[in-house]
Amino acid sequence: MTDHARAERLALAAEMAKLGPDAPTLCTGWTTRDLAAHIVVRERRPDAALGIVLKPVAGHTRSVQQQAAAQDFPALLEQLRRPPVWSPVSNPLLDEALNVNEMFVHHEDVRRAQPGWSTRTLDPGLQAALWRRLRRMARLILRRFPATVVLDAGEYGAVTGGSGGARVTVSGDPGELSLFLTGRQAYAQVRLDGDEAAAARLSKARLGI
Repeated sequence: MTDHARAERLALAAEMAKLGPDAPTLCTGWTTRDLAAHIVVRERRPDAALGIVLKPVAGHTRSVQQQAAAQDFPALLEQLRRPPVWSPVSNPLLDEALNVNEMFVHHEDVRRAQPGWSTRTLDPGLQAALWRRLRRMARLILRRFPATVVLDAGEYGAVTGGSGGARVTVSGDPGELSLFLTGRQAYAQVRLDGDEAAAARLSKARLGI
């Protein structure tokens, strides 16, 4: 099995090392140091990782993330490269299932925040891996959006979500659709067709889990 998640993880760490700790990212208000700390906390501090999705403990998460970000940047990147042995994601199968989209999106968060960025030509195997995960996530992410949304990934397939009504089709490859569906609409190279009002609303909606 090709470990696309690990390849994206290592590429992300290499990009961060090249740019340094203070480079911007697409995550509002976060530098490369902050983003690296976010991933490290997510994988190494289960007590704090809950705050990423649960607001009542978000303050604890911020505090732990700030502590992680304060450490030496090369040491922080080394933790990013190597999840702890006790973590489920140290298992390549689970890492691929849980992290391939996460690592790809964060890699692009760093790349596309820099001047003069350009899209990568992705390996078809990576595109297929991204689509497998995205196809399962799409209905959950779009469940409350007040329209019918079709994600069309061409040869990889299509999936429909949303709560019904006006119809919008978002076309692109799985990598670009992954960015679009995680709130990076302004940077995703996709095409929107269908109801114009619904398309405009979708392009600015708060998407992601």
